[in-house]
Amino acid sequence: MISCLSLYSYSFCEKIALKKYRRCVKRGCIKRPQVVSGAKKDGFGLRVFVLSDLHTDYPENMAWVRSLSTKRHEKDVLLVAGDVAEMYDNFILTMSLLKERFEYVFFVPGNHDLWCRWETEDFDSLEKLNKLLDACKQLGVETNPAVIDGLGIIPLFSWYHESFDREDDIVAVRIPSLDMACKDFHACKWPGNLSNRDTSLALYFDLMNEKNQNTVKQIQSTCSQIITFSHFVPRQELCPEKRMLFYPKLPKIIGSDWLEDRIRSIHGVESSSFACHVFGHTHFCWDAVVDGIRYVQAPLAYPRERKRRMNGGETWLPFCIYLDGEFGAKVMPCYWSDYYAINPRTPSNTELAPWVARFYNLI
Repeated sequence: MISCLSLYSYSFCEKIALKKYRRCVKRGCIKRPQVVSGAKKDGFGLRVFVLSDLHTDYPENMAWVRSLSTKRHEKDVLLVAGDVAEMYDNFILTMSLLKERFEYVFFVPGNHDLWCRWETEDFDSLEKLNKLLDACKQLGVETNPAVIDGLGIIPLFSWYHESFDREDDIVAVRIPSLDMACKDFHACKWPGNLSNRDTSLALYFDLMNEKNQNTVKQIQSTCSQIITFSHFVPRQELCPEKRMLFYPKLPKIIGSDWLEDRIRSIHGVESSSFACHVFGHTHFCWDAVVDGIRYVQAPLAYPRERKRRMNGGETWLPFCIYLDGEFGAKVMPCYWSDYYAINPRTPSNTELAPWVARFYNLI
C-alpha cells in the first residue's frame, strides 16, 4: 500500500508551509518519495535482498533466476544493481520473473544492459536506456527513490571514466588496450557528444540523478536508515590492486568520482552504521566498511567465474542486506574484501601476483 508522508503537531506557520508544499507536489514542482508499507511474513519484518550482474543471456543464469522460490520472497524487497541482460527480450523476461517472486524490485542499469550489438531494432544506447526504464515502469519495477517501512532506498545512475584510476600502472607486461579488452567501446552506441573516452558519460549519468534531488532530501529528513545502490564502483579501494588482476587496466573502466561524491552527499561525510551502498560490475564479492559506509557487492557473475569459487555465487544469493530494522551480518564469501581486511593495500607495488605473472608467461 502506498501512503503519504505524515506530519503531526505542526503550528499555524507549518500549516501554511504544508499547504504550499502540497501545492508544489500537485503541480509537479516537487517529487515526493514513494512511501510503502511492507507487510510482515513468517514473524520477520522488512527484508531487503541485493543482487547484481545476473547476465541472463547465459542459459545457466536464466535457469538460476527461474529456480528462485515463488513463495519465499513474496513480501521482500530486491535491489538489482545492473547488468541484467544484454538482449532486451532477456531483460524483460528476467525482470518479470523477479517481480513475480519479490513484492518490490528496484533496478539501476549497467553497461551490458545498454549494449546494442544484437538488437533487432535500430536504437542507440540512450534510446535503449529509456526503453528499459519504460519497461520497468510497466512491470512495476522501481527506478526512483522510495521509502519502505521507514527505510530509504535510493537508486543512483552512474557510468565510469578512465580518470577514476589514480594508482600506478603495470608496465612490466604488454596489456591489451581498453578498446580491445572492453566490449563497451563497440557494443554501446552513443550520440556524438558522449564517449567512453572522456568524462562525458560519467557526468551525463550522474546528472540523471538530479531530477530526484527533492525526493532524496525528503528521504534524508525522514529516514534514519538509507541504502543507496549503483552498478558502477564508487571507490578504487573496492577493487583489488592492479598487480592482482588478470587485466590490470580494469580500474580504468569501473568507477566514477561523481558517484562517490553523490553517495557522501546522501549518507554524510562521516556517515554511520546505518549507511550502506550496494554496487556491482567487477564481479568480485565484497563486503567492507570504508570511511563509515558499508559497501557490498553480491554478483551472480558468469558461470565460468562461479566455478573458480572466487567470483559470484548462487547458493547464497540473493544476499539479505537488511532484516527487520537491522543491517544483515556479513555471511557471504568475500575473498578480496576479507583479504584487504587483514592485508594493507599497497598500490605502489607493481610486481605481478604469481597467478597474473603465469597468465602473461613471465614464470
